Amino acid sequence: MEPSDSVSPAVADVAALRARVLEGLLGQLAPRDREAIRSSAQGLHRLLRDRDGRDAGTVLVAYGGGKDSSYTVAFVRGMQLLIDQWDGRTFVLRAATNWHAGMPRAVMENIDRVYTALGMSADPACELLLIEGGGVQTFDVDVPRSREVTARNRADILMTGHCTQADARPTFCNACNLSMANAFGVAASYGRGADVIITGDSAGEQRAYTAWINQLARKVPRRDRPAQPGGFAQVLGALDDVARAYFADIHGPEGPGATGHGVHSEVPAHLRFFSIYGDTAYDAGSHWDLLTGHLGFVFDDLAFSFTESDCANPALMAHLRGLKAQHLFHRDYREGLDEYAAFALRLMRRKEFPQPLIDTMAARYAAPEAHEGLRDRVNSFAQEAYGLGEPQLVCMVHSPFTAAGTNLRPYLESQAPGLADREGAVRDLLSGRSGEIGDDDRLTADLEELSGLELGQLRTLYGSELNPGLVPSILHGDPHKERIRTRHAPDGPEIDETLSGR
Repeated sequence: MEPSDSVSPAVADVAALRARVLEGLLGQLAPRDREAIRSSAQGLHRLLRDRDGRDAGTVLVAYGGGKDSSYTVAFVRGMQLLIDQWDGRTFVLRAATNWHAGMPRAVMENIDRVYTALGMSADPACELLLIEGGGVQTFDVDVPRSREVTARNRADILMTGHCTQADARPTFCNACNLSMANAFGVAASYGRGADVIITGDSAGEQRAYTAWINQLARKVPRRDRPAQPGGFAQVLGALDDVARAYFADIHGPEGPGATGHGVHSEVPAHLRFFSIYGDTAYDAGSHWDLLTGHLGFVFDDLAFSFTESDCANPALMAHLRGLKAQHLFHRDYREGLDEYAAFALRLMRRKEFPQPLIDTMAARYAAPEAHEGLRDRVNSFAQEAYGLGEPQLVCMVHSPFTAAGTNLRPYLESQAPGLADREGAVRDLLSGRSGEIGDDDRLTADLEELSGLELGQLRTLYGSELNPGLVPSILHGDPHKERIRTRHAPDGPEIDETLSGR
């Protein structure tokens, strides 16, 4: 279309951009996938026309930066452009990324390449958002991370890890999953609000998830809040109750991490879900060329960790298993790493990952000479992302302060022999019994350096239980775990242990 008196050059440029992006996207898809986008676009178009709004509405899609969510964003972008082609106008596509410390820069770069390939950065009908806690900003691959949110992520990991003896799934995923739910609420209510949320879950999966949330919420105190109209607002409200109870369990009711961890639930009353579950398949193998070629998606060595392609925390989970084997079970670090890798590879197969990705991950963990290199890389990531060195991770594996210092003596003897004969003074300090002021200050500094936690947090752990409150309830029924055969001593008997992770 040539610019005319009634069409400004800017409008013509956007029209040309959209036509070019749509042609390029559809050209990368198999006929069944092109038909899937058309079918979903027709259904979404009908849903948006049924609204009482005067415009085409705002459609929200969560974008974590991984392979599946990258394909979802491309799919929804195709829907947006088809509706524009049919109707001469289209909805605003709001893509929202929950930004947390476990996302290395490689993930942000993948997001940036996908937005560029889909012409979203230059299209005024696209809102590209980063959600950090309750804050919202426009996506920028170079924007600095919030120190406050990073510190919160760090404290959540350390406190949960010390409450669970570094059980991988709760340590890294519980707080992160609740923050993702919060990001949904924040993104849905931002600005003029969203009208529709895109989901890849089936109706049955949505019902099951809602039932699980309500089951958890029945175990915790309910907050007084304005009456909610039901639907997603009610689900988020239940998750808000769960989040507040969970973080009070982990950080203590008066702990610095117990507040500011709610789930935003004040979303538009008319907000509706639209599922693309029945129209498309998410497996990366079906869209390999689109992902790695057209969209420029790179499976980075650190960001791609077992079942995740948007987070390096699963590599940290494997590392913790190696540290647990070495420092708790007095076996070889490599044996723990192998145990976790075998579990995670089985999880990849259950999730029907493409065989090339499974082979890549298997090869990465198979070579004995590569293990120390992996250990160094993961330690570097832990330091960069969370400010944690290996001594703090080893301390978390021991969980020496929790439950009145149940594991304190073996930890001091093996990791802090200079403090081993001062166990009584450590216990006095953690229980709040006063000692000599100067002596307490020196001891406090030593414990804080070993653990990465402040004295108040150490005292909270000392007064808490292992696996407190909601921790076992959240892990119960989680599919990301299995029973394995292992040894808790070099020559000990084989025993069953539940291993969890991603």
